[in-house]
Amino acid sequence: MPKDQAAEFIKKIRADFPDLTLKSGSQDYWSPGTSTITYDARRGLLPLQYGLLHELAHALLGHRLYESDFELLKLEAEAWRKAASLGKKYGVHIREDHIQNCLDTYRDWLHHRSACPKCGAHVLQVNDHTYRCFNCQTQWQVTSQRFVRSYRRLFKPKTA
Repeated sequence: MPKDQAAEFIKKIRADFPDLTLKSGSQDYWSPGTSTITYDARRGLLPLQYGLLHELAHALLGHRLYESDFELLKLEAEAWRKAASLGKKYGVHIREDHIQNCLDTYRDWLHHRSACPKCGAHVLQVNDHTYRCFNCQTQWQVTSQRFVRSYRRLFKPKTA
């Protein structure tokens, strides 16, 4: 990646958004608690720009917490739309197929987590860690982590 182009892009973002902290790291993410955008500068210029604009979009949209897996998917879609809009200002065209590929990772993650381990029906969450099947009444728990393999642990029925 042309380091001067990447450095210039980061410099522009810093100048336009002085209230945000930008730092290099191993993956892209927005930390609302510290108003910090971490970006992975080891990748090519376009991935750096796409990722930084996406995390900037989260910041500008005020994304802080989410209460369900479905809400996370909605926030991600909102952030990609905003990133595409921001990209126009910086001469970065974020392709629709890139946006959909990124959203597909969340869709696949959600699809796996929401599938009932007993009957396969797809359902919505009861709370941030629990799903309940409307079809067979099975309940299962999922991890709160987004970047790990999706595990589903069944609740054991209470015996009287």
